[in-house]
Amino acid sequence: MSPIGKQIEALSKISKAITSDLYLDDILKLIVTVTAQATGSKICSLMLLDEEKQKLIIRVTQSISEAYNKKPPLKVGEGIAGKVVLEGKPKVIYDVAQEKEYKYKDIAKNEGLASLLCVPLMVKNKVIGVINLYTHKPHKFTKDEINIITAIANQAAMVIENTELIIKTRVIQEELEARKLIERAKGILMKERSVSEEEAYRMIQKHSMDNRKSMRQVAEAIILASEMKKA
Repeated sequence: MSPIGKQIEALSKISKAITSDLYLDDILKLIVTVTAQATGSKICSLMLLDEEKQKLIIRVTQSISEAYNKKPPLKVGEGIAGKVVLEGKPKVIYDVAQEKEYKYKDIAKNEGLASLLCVPLMVKNKVIGVINLYTHKPHKFTKDEINIITAIANQAAMVIENTELIIKTRVIQEELEARKLIERAKGILMKERSVSEEEAYRMIQKHSMDNRKSMRQVAEAIILASEMKKA
């Protein structure tokens, strides 16, 4: 099979993984592993942007290099990956050892890294991270290769975004359920202890703080106690 054929096959595997029941970390690990295998790359890593700290952090890699895996985060605009985040476009470095902007030449030398293709992970025209693809000898990445890795990066960005949306939805649902339970518990306290709504809320809040339990847990206990009295 030709190199491009292998890369297209890798893209197909990734597409199937995204629709599977695998967890996010498993899918991302599969993405870098399959991409590395299909391209014959020395190291493939996926870095995600910490928006609060404005730093790129390695999330997954198939590399067994402890030195590479423990590389410090890159600031936005710093190094090759940091520039890719700013520009939102792929960047190709033929020889990282000769590239002024490449930050970790010592690691590249020790690990035998030569060329680098860095592609942004884009979600709605917003960069959320990058995929780094390293070769063990100088390599001129073709337009087709860049397009394939860009497609893989887009798949990775999509699964990350979808996972975050699912998490946000669950958090919102849990918050709404907690509010409903607290409201119900307040009603029970107001009726049983003849207190105001504000006083009932403060009682739940105080019990929560004193016993290091969430207000939801306290509310559930109040509701359960009330139901047991009626039983």
